[in-house]
Amino acid sequence: MTLSSRLHELRRRHQALADQVEQAQRAPAIDDLVIADLKKQKLRLKEEISRLAAE
Repeated sequence: MTLSSRLHELRRRHQALADQVEQAQRAPAIDDLVIADLKKQKLRLKEEISRLAAE
């Protein structure tokens, strides 16, 4: 997998998590811990994207 395609995939997954967080925040039955976990996953992806983009 090339660096470009890896970055594209990570950005796609980051956006998907952002969408999930938004939907979870709108749902009253969703636990705050679930939302926090999604946000942590999103942050890890963002950090990996930044690290790879700097190479």
